[in-house]
Amino acid sequence: METTVAEDQAAGPGRPLAPRGARAVARLLRLPGGRARRWAAWCAMPPLAVVSVVVLCRATDTDGITPVPQLLAFLPWLLVPAALGLLLSAAARWPLGCGWALAAAAATGWFIQPYDGGSPPEPHGPVLARLRVMTANLEFGQAREGLLSALRRERPDLVAVQECDTRCASALDSAAVRRAYPYRSVALGDSAAAGSAILSRHPLTRAEGVRGTLRMPGAVVRVAGQRLRMQVAHPMPPMPGQLDLWRTELGRLRAYADGRGEEPTLIAGDFNATQDHAAFRAVLDTGLRDSARAAEVPRTPSWPSATTPLLGAQIDHVLVSRALRPRTARFLDLPHTDHRALLVELDLYGPRG
Repeated sequence: METTVAEDQAAGPGRPLAPRGARAVARLLRLPGGRARRWAAWCAMPPLAVVSVVVLCRATDTDGITPVPQLLAFLPWLLVPAALGLLLSAAARWPLGCGWALAAAAATGWFIQPYDGGSPPEPHGPVLARLRVMTANLEFGQAREGLLSALRRERPDLVAVQECDTRCASALDSAAVRRAYPYRSVALGDSAAAGSAILSRHPLTRAEGVRGTLRMPGAVVRVAGQRLRMQVAHPMPPMPGQLDLWRTELGRLRAYADGRGEEPTLIAGDFNATQDHAAFRAVLDTGLRDSARAAEVPRTPSWPSATTPLLGAQIDHVLVSRALRPRTARFLDLPHTDHRALLVELDLYGPRG
């Protein structure tokens, strides 16, 4: 076997030469020479490692531990550290780093695609009604005036309100709001963030809601003679130290969705989760359709409002069963809240004759 002089010297007297393939792998794994290039290679490793861990969790359908769930909410933006890792690896002339960065970016790009979740087929039968549904998180009730303005302007038929405090409840109890929405279910909590409400132009009967740290009321709405189940979603956010609680409450929403039966069902609210969270995809996998996804705005950010629509995560959703067909979806800016409201237009189908 032919070798170079340098390789002969490296092997030393009496030491067997490594196979050519092993030497090639060793050269590939070796960091580049030169202080500046070696420094660039070391700097490329942390961002590439972070992207790789998060994408691996996404690929294996797990939300992992802190900080993975928090980073999963911003999965598309992981292309930025992947690009940084590629630039640093190229500056270092480090082939392994370049390949690592390209693989991380390609995997991230693959998972940026909207999640389908086996959505049900398009409904058939007569269209009984066209509904406008709004969900809005008021951030401790601060955006109540913005909500009232949006109600007057957009005139939704059904409204899911989160973080409705006592001041919010009083505003929704005004004569003007009661005339527009004579049917309602308001559940106040022990803090400004805990309360939620359902407003309806159609007859509404309160139903047992999903149990959670924050209030998540439920109702049955009668629309054109058809029963429609409606549930507010507001699980706890995936804060460090509270991931088990976050998973548990999203799991309860999944159980509600899975046990919905054949009646038209709608779950609207602040899910504190995106399509990149396994716990949220489990809810979609019950056969519910994400209205924003169906209306072709699947990654329009709804939080935090200070950086939307350029940067953020879509954590506010309206999920619907097969009998409800989404037509449009728009995100609305409300003052004094860190969330954008979501307004969707739905067709409610009756059973096939």
